[in-house]
Parts: sequence; C-alpha cells; structure tokens
Amino acid sequence: MVKVIADSTCDLSEELIEKYGITIIPLYIVLGEKEYRDKVEIMPADIYKWSDENKTTPKTAALSIDDAVKAMMPILEQGDDIVIFSISKDMSSTNNVFRLATEELEAEDRISVIDSANLSTGIGLMVIEAAIMAQAGKSKDEITAVIEGLKPRVRASFVVDTLEYLHRGGRCSGLAALAGGMLKLHPKIVVKDGAMGADKKYRGKIDAVILKYAKEMEADLLTAKKDRVFITHSGCDDEVVASVKEYLESLGYFDEILTTVAGGVISSHCGPGTLGVLYIAGE
Repeated sequence: MVKVIADSTCDLSEELIEKYGITIIPLYIVLGEKEYRDKVEIMPADIYKWSDENKTTPKTAALSIDDAVKAMMPILEQGDDIVIFSISKDMSSTNNVFRLATEELEAEDRISVIDSANLSTGIGLMVIEAAIMAQAGKSKDEITAVIEGLKPRVRASFVVDTLEYLHRGGRCSGLAALAGGMLKLHPKIVVKDGAMGADKKYRGKIDAVILKYAKEMEADLLTAKKDRVFITHSGCDDEVVASVKEYLESLGYFDEILTTVAGGVISSHCGPGTLGVLYIAGE
C-alpha cells in the first residue's frame, strides 16, 4: 500500500484529510520569539490579532528533518510506501527537508518526494488525486507519474483584500508595479512555475471584486477536470463565499465544489479576506 503525506500548506479540511486517509505534517508560524505548529497550536485568527497588535507580518518556517522522520518512520515500518507533497520549493525549504529525511531513513526506493510547484489547495488538488489512486491500489511510481503529468495543469489563483501582508513578506514578484494605491487595489495573484506573481488588479469593494474574478474564469472552468473545484479563503465573509459557491453551482459542471479555510502559513502571507478558486485544467 501507499500512504500519502502533505505539509500543512495544502489547506485541506479535516473532513477531506480523514476521508482520504492523508497524513499532514505542520509547518511553523513564528510570532516574535515563539514558534507554533500550523493548525495544531495556532489558527489564522490568532495570527491576524498578533499581526495587528504588532504592526508586522508573522514569519513562517519549514518543519525540521526530525519532524519529517517521525512522521514517515512508522509508515515505513508497517510496510507502506510513501508519496509526500511539499509546498513549492521556490517558496520554502520544506521539499529539501523531506528529501534529507528520506536519505536519513535510507528509504529513497520507498518514498517519492513531490515538489508541488504550488501552494494551498493547488497542492490539495494533487494530494487528493494521489490519495484516490493509493486507495485504488496504485503503486508509488504509478501515482508519481500521474501527478507529475497533472502538475502543469493545476490552476491556482486568488484575490487579496489588502496587499499589506504580501508587501511586508516580500513573497510575490511583480508587486512593485502595483505600489502607490497599495491599500485600494485588490490584485489577482497567480501561481506559475512554482512562484507567485501579480496577474491583474481590481478596484472596488472586495465582495464584488471576488465574484467578478470568479466569473472571469468561466470559459476555463467549463473545460476543467470535472471532478472537483476548490474555493479556499482566509476568513472571508460567509456571504462572499456563498456567492462564489452559488456561481460555481450555476455552471452545473463540477462533481464537487469544496470549500476550505486557509491555514496559518498561507494566511500569514496573504492576510484576511483572500479568496481563490482552484482547479485542474482539462487535457
């Protein structure tokens, strides 16, 4: 059998993690001198409160090699192989940590380390596909080959309510071109080739902007892989999330429309009020 593991930036809900038998290893949120495990010891609301009080953006940190070894060793000991996903290696050292842990365990032949070249449920989409194949009895190598083929088709984008968090964290290329009316613009951020970049900018109230952003993807959504689409957000108003879900439902296209809330790592860099629609493009 194959066990699927992912770091906590995949932003899957507890329901999906349990349904597909996925193991999650948390990254870390650093608030001042204290370090917390993402979604285990700290939640996004705590992060925003600390950030507002301290007028700064929290730092995030990869897991340790010891964390990875402790998560993988029991799985190997019970005889299962592993497919493990990391956030884009261009955004974090997590992928390298997984590779070093694999070497330490001397299990290169039993562990496939996948650089998702993505973030949030852009990773989650691939993790679920891998878990479905694992449940169907596919081998580590078979799963890896399919995922590597899917990877370029993952479409991950989101609209942020404020540029403040991305600006402070220096995580997004191309934002210098959006400087000036920083707090008045709502940029669409797109993940491409493992990095984040500003695609376009919207003006206006965030609830209207988010729905416009979703509707502008309609042609691509209607040719996407039909299995599932994610709405992932960092604490948007319920009405905003509902409006996007209602729009996606009106297309009558996807088998599943899944809503998840971003964890601490993604929320730390994007800030509150961020929402993305994420899917796998059709062949």
